[in-house]
Amino acid sequence: MAFTLEIGRKAPDFKLPATDGKTYSLSDFSDADVLVIFFTCNHCPYVIGSDEVTRQTALKFQPQGVRFVGINSNSPNTYAEDSFDYMVKRMNEKQFPWVYLYDRSQDVARAYGALRTPHFFVFDKERKLVYTGRGVDNPRDTSKMTVNDLERALGEHLAGKPVSVPTTNPIGCNVKWEGKDAHWMPAEACDLV
Repeated sequence: MAFTLEIGRKAPDFKLPATDGKTYSLSDFSDADVLVIFFTCNHCPYVIGSDEVTRQTALKFQPQGVRFVGINSNSPNTYAEDSFDYMVKRMNEKQFPWVYLYDRSQDVARAYGALRTPHFFVFDKERKLVYTGRGVDNPRDTSKMTVNDLERALGEHLAGKPVSVPTTNPIGCNVKWEGKDAHWMPAEACDLV
């Protein structure tokens, strides 16, 4: 079986604490027509570089029933800035239009097969995967981006069309796995395309 969730597969459930003091499961987002779950963190330059584009995409599609959920699965032992306290601080400063969850055990990152930060997973109303991969083609410096794959996938899906490019390789820092070198990737993790 592939490391990363494949197109058509159902979203794995989770139960994770959020920066707003609540705990969320997949069912808490059942009102969303489309659910975007993305693996992110506090320190990664690819995340920081593209967060405002992600914000614009989230706000653009919010009126059409799309909800965004960010999950930080990085070990704070690799980067202290990826701790829950820093997550709360960052959300207070940035006021992002998504729920920000903490996957301290990294079980959710494993269930989804998160490869990098950021790594996006777009699920339809039945919570089947319709897109996975990058948000944009230059997340570190969005002034140089030429395509917003996430926006295109959402637009096509909401228009009732098949997603023309359902899988791209996420671009960013690898997930920081507990007890591993900062650049370690699971052996079964590989490029998606």
